[in-house]
Amino acid sequence: MRFPPEFIDRLRNHLPISEVVGKRVPIKRHGREFHALCPFHKEKSPSFTVNDEKGFFHCFGCGAHGDAIGFIKDFEGVTYPEAIERLAIEAGLPIPQMTREAEEYERKRHTLEDVMALAARWFAEQLQTPVGKEAREYLRDRGLRADTIERFGLGYAPNQRDALKNALIKQDIKEPMLLEAGLLATPDEGATYDRFRGRLIFPIRSAQGKVVAFGGRILPSSQSPNAAKYLNSPETPLFKKGEMLFAYDIAARAAREQGTLIVGEGYMDVIALHQAGFTTAVAPLGTAITESQLKLLWRAVPEPVLCLDGDSAGERAMMRAAELALPLLKPGFSLKFATLPAGEDPDSLLKKSGISAMQQVLNQSAMLSQVLWRQGLARFGSETAERKASLEHYLMQTAERIADGMVKQHVRDYFRGELFILNRHKKGQKIATVNAPLAPLPEANDDKTHINSLENQLVSIILLHPALLQQADIEEQF
Repeated sequence: MRFPPEFIDRLRNHLPISEVVGKRVPIKRHGREFHALCPFHKEKSPSFTVNDEKGFFHCFGCGAHGDAIGFIKDFEGVTYPEAIERLAIEAGLPIPQMTREAEEYERKRHTLEDVMALAARWFAEQLQTPVGKEAREYLRDRGLRADTIERFGLGYAPNQRDALKNALIKQDIKEPMLLEAGLLATPDEGATYDRFRGRLIFPIRSAQGKVVAFGGRILPSSQSPNAAKYLNSPETPLFKKGEMLFAYDIAARAAREQGTLIVGEGYMDVIALHQAGFTTAVAPLGTAITESQLKLLWRAVPEPVLCLDGDSAGERAMMRAAELALPLLKPGFSLKFATLPAGEDPDSLLKKSGISAMQQVLNQSAMLSQVLWRQGLARFGSETAERKASLEHYLMQTAERIADGMVKQHVRDYFRGELFILNRHKKGQKIATVNAPLAPLPEANDDKTHINSLENQLVSIILLHPALLQQADIEEQF
């Protein structure tokens, strides 16, 4: 059985090879790779490596090598098509059939990639012509350097009905292909026209770096009452909006090297962050983060940082992302949240206060569990027994949404520990903070000394870990 190459690419993107191997072989992270005892030959010390960035495994002992599909094929002793089917089920992807229609579709897909590359080049050329003057001035006013503009391949779509259409038709690109690529729009009546007109153009690339779509920002001279500020390509055979992130092809490698990845809200925020040296910034494509995008973030780093505006819309976006992530959490993988000052976005903060202010915002990012605790406390309060009960109920129900048992238990423990501290404060009791390590037990044989030391150890443990007493305490006070 044959499968469309596009489906194979989607399958590899959905399942990091470390996840595939780690479900079947104990692996440990070592820097940017994972190490394990090779499952294909007997060995006493690990020589088997797994690399998510490169998408393959390799054994320096026996020479075994391949991608996730090859690993399943060899490890489970199945055929190549069977390995694909098993991985598809694991990823939750429907299995397509390579029919004649699918083969034709695949040929067309590669042609569409060529069309998008031509369109990207044409848009970039227009930015440098006299017709692109307004767009260049806009970019200059936003503080973008020439090297930044080139790195992101920014361009300009002239405010004409069919400028791109005519330019690509002259290069022997047929109109139906331009329609399928999402470059043209079809009115109810009349001829097709350029989808992007009078807009600054942002190429959107796949994880492999191929242009698959465009985003366009309207410029002042082209504004009309009904014009959207931002416009994205429609979904096409190349472009699935909910499965891609702007600038991921640039940011992913830097994210793996630096161990962090920043998620902004828009194109200009991401570009401004990169220009300021925060080269791991990405953004969803005009919508809330999806499950596929979250998994893509986790392919790069275990704890991406969502950098959101410090207003009500940013708070809502933060909670949507938190709720989306809860069922998907697993040991070592979570989210962080960095909240910007009210009225600021990354671009404006960098301009007003500089790189250090942006770094401070990132340094103060909170873990997902902390955000959920703060949200619950702000929503329900703790002034009365009834409100405390509502708060505890909300927190326990929130933790219940976590599928992984180990993560669920630790999040519950964190919530209960915070409730314990809250109740002590409400009673006016001081919570001691112990920073010093526990003292070693004495070597003396005196029973009384030994018992006193054990009591001191127990008190120190309770002060360090108040959640150990929370259950009895909460039952008493609630």
